[in-house]
Amino acid sequence: MPRLTAEWTGDIEEIRRLASQRAGTFDAAFARRFTAHFPTLHPLFVTLYGERDDGLEQLAAVIAEAAASWNERPLELKARDDLREQEPDWYLSNQMLGGVCYVDRYAGDLRGVRDSIPYFEELGLTYLHLMPLFESPEGNSDGGYAVSSYRHVNPALGTMQDLSALAADLRLAGISLVVDFIFNHTSSEHEWARKAVAGEPGYEDFYLIFPDRTMPDAYEQTVREIFPDDHPGSFVQLPDGRWIWATFYHFQWDLNYANPAVFRAMAGEMLFLANQGVEILRMDAVAFIWKQLGTPSESLPEAHLLLRAFNAVLRMAAPSLLFKSEAIVHPDEVIEYVSLEECQLSYNPLQMALTWEALATRDPRLLQQALERRHALPAGTAWVNYVRSHDDIGWTFADEDAAELGIDAYSHRRFLNDFYVTRFPGSFARGVPFQENPKTGDARIAGTTASLAGVEAGDPAGVDRVLLAHAIAMSTGGVALLYLGDEVAQLNDYSYVDDETTAGDSRWVHRPRRPAERYDQRTDAATDAGRVYSGLTALIRARQGTPEFAGGELIGFDARHPSVLAYQRPGADAVILVLANVGDDPALIDPLTLSGFSSAATDVLSGDEIDLARGLALLPHGFVWLRATPR
Repeated sequence: MPRLTAEWTGDIEEIRRLASQRAGTFDAAFARRFTAHFPTLHPLFVTLYGERDDGLEQLAAVIAEAAASWNERPLELKARDDLREQEPDWYLSNQMLGGVCYVDRYAGDLRGVRDSIPYFEELGLTYLHLMPLFESPEGNSDGGYAVSSYRHVNPALGTMQDLSALAADLRLAGISLVVDFIFNHTSSEHEWARKAVAGEPGYEDFYLIFPDRTMPDAYEQTVREIFPDDHPGSFVQLPDGRWIWATFYHFQWDLNYANPAVFRAMAGEMLFLANQGVEILRMDAVAFIWKQLGTPSESLPEAHLLLRAFNAVLRMAAPSLLFKSEAIVHPDEVIEYVSLEECQLSYNPLQMALTWEALATRDPRLLQQALERRHALPAGTAWVNYVRSHDDIGWTFADEDAAELGIDAYSHRRFLNDFYVTRFPGSFARGVPFQENPKTGDARIAGTTASLAGVEAGDPAGVDRVLLAHAIAMSTGGVALLYLGDEVAQLNDYSYVDDETTAGDSRWVHRPRRPAERYDQRTDAATDAGRVYSGLTALIRARQGTPEFAGGELIGFDARHPSVLAYQRPGADAVILVLANVGDDPALIDPLTLSGFSSAATDVLSGDEIDLARGLALLPHGFVWLRATPR
């Protein structure tokens, strides 16, 4: 078999010949997309795999897999592809509202999720992220992130047919299905893992397995330890004495993307899920997918090349599928994954973490700085802005950003950890620590929004903090995301310690089962659930009626008050001026500060007319969205 050549024109006919032998003749639609995207895919494959003897053969297999997947793609999904091509920026709409949940904890199974669609429509969801739902080991499976098969649903939740049917029903309701694609690793029980350990030809190089500690010790000179409570370093020992790379839990084995057969196999899994009706893949742990000796093996250039190559394949056979990046790394690195060619969507962990930082300190400066410096994204891409997720909260701000404001990053992170786990006197928060590292003093935080904001502690301002945090997430652009149950002020569930499969992972404290009683109270204004629900649904409706909230452009604004966060969302004829008071006292914005706007403004939440010439008063933890006209 010949090797890949430097120019795509030298390989295209051989690729077409080999691929058509496996998949048959390309139809007109696939041929058009192949012609458009192969010139992008080929040089990426050459850079990644050009030195390997099997590079050309594996690229041909990738194209054959894509062609076969396109042939099998349901007509309804092909029509969806055409629609998305006509509206490529659909996910930038101010109508976008996401919800995220665990299937079993929220609805029991996939049929229960289908039964919940009327409620999702009531809430206004257009995007539903179901946490890992594929086959995984019994007991602790890291919440499903130890995947044993990408093509079989966990039997307790249903079947792949149930998932496809759910996706179809969601589409009819205007809701896009999002699932996790566990990209960096599989479980130790995956078929590929078993074959690799057994040395079966074709699979022995799917993972990074070494006969002794020589190479693991060399890698660990520069690779950080992620889950010290589970195992030291990044390798675990197999029963036969060999060592295998496991960045996270000991039962999660990292895939070896230096092997093009792994690329081919994972492209096939993505295409399969796309044909079930999945519209967005959350690309888990993207920063870790390429390993190189002498480096941290995080956010290496090859990780970006891999994402671009996968995108090129998908543009051929499932062109409407999008990627969402999950990269909890330095803010400068997070943004590097966001582009039309890599991940069109990305979590915004910096804004999330700094929202909690501002609530703890009553000081919005770090968050203000981040919004003004680190919010902008490439055209056509969007943040997924959230208050909290299924995961922990880590203080991901850049040390250099903090230093500019006279803040020592190390001691500030220690303060934030103490504040949110009730180790700081007078704290309103009721969080718990996750993965405390006694060697470094590092830790992250777990807790539901209501528990972290003070509702669990009975703090009178708890509900206001919940609404304020969501008002920020919903007004900064992109897709606003709710962890389902937080809209009715669900509290921490400490019973996780009574279950041996969850007791060792404190993140289960903020993954409670659907709080049915609180949902029943959502229309009762006398309850925390009712106050949070009515406040959040008012925010959602106002956002959906405010075209200035589409897209992600944001302009800073100096409110000239030490506890007030401020920014503008520009529109065609006016701006939305957002003012948010993170302090415990009222905040007065004087008329001079607002003199750059015409005096007549409108509060988009209440519809009231506001005279800016008289200044503006914000309640403690209060906020306004004002439609104002710059002078």
